[in-house]
Amino acid sequence: MIKKWITVLSATTLLTGALAGSALAFNDVDADQKEPVMDLKARGIVSGVDDKHFVPKGKASYAQSVHMLVKAFGLNIDPLKFVKKPEATDYFKKVPNNAWYAESFVIAHLNGLPIPSDIDPSESITREQFADLLIHAIDTKGAFPVIKMWIQFTDQDDIDPAYNNSLQRMVLHGIVKLGEDRKFFPKQELTRGEAAVWLHKAIRFVETHTKPQAPQEEVSVSVVKVNDDVSKVVLSRGQKPTAGYGIQVTGIRFEGDDRAVVTYTLTDPEPDSLNAAVITEPKAETYVHSKYKVVAEPAAAK
Repeated sequence: MIKKWITVLSATTLLTGALAGSALAFNDVDADQKEPVMDLKARGIVSGVDDKHFVPKGKASYAQSVHMLVKAFGLNIDPLKFVKKPEATDYFKKVPNNAWYAESFVIAHLNGLPIPSDIDPSESITREQFADLLIHAIDTKGAFPVIKMWIQFTDQDDIDPAYNNSLQRMVLHGIVKLGEDRKFFPKQELTRGEAAVWLHKAIRFVETHTKPQAPQEEVSVSVVKVNDDVSKVVLSRGQKPTAGYGIQVTGIRFEGDDRAVVTYTLTDPEPDSLNAAVITEPKAETYVHSKYKVVAEPAAAK
């Protein structure tokens, strides 16, 4: 029955469209996909084939994927000025101007998403193709930090070199988690469930890194050499007026061969709490190999 639905679904409702009206969860979505799918549904980015079925194992077409990315990231061409209204056939050989997805292709193209001019919109999109479009869509929202680390895929030879950087970033941004086999399966057709999970993580990634940040308290870092191999790292919040302030090391992240990032959390006195009115200097210590240059940053909020 599910296979029958996949073949008869309207193209416009496979991945995107108006909300179905029911707030109930789909009964064919597993636990790992439930939250992403329902969040995207609530945002009006995806919909099911009916109130109860999302068909997460159904294949996503290139057209559906482009349309979904445009909606998810709010892409538009409003600031641009044109001598004439741009049409899909100005940029693509197989995208009719009257197709339901035509406007999305134009918007995606003019926002820098690298869609081949001869792409067949009805074809299934592969995991590496969608990953590349997704990373480019993320980049329309700003410049985001990337850890300088090389991810070794065991199926590296199957990856199109043009997509390699995007696949690296999919892992480094936490959008894709590799299994024990460390394979990306780049040529595998993307499923609706995978698309929803990836897109949900990408949206959260952008939201996390674009929220207005509260002014960060300055934390000083001092490194004291213990011996030729070990250095003690001391983080300090400076002088505080009471004993209710604290700082705690939460982890160490190694970037490349010579940089160690020490993460920390800060605690402040609870309102109306009783603390000794004495000037203190909250500190936290940890140890790293002496070869590393040490920096500190606040731990990511959970």
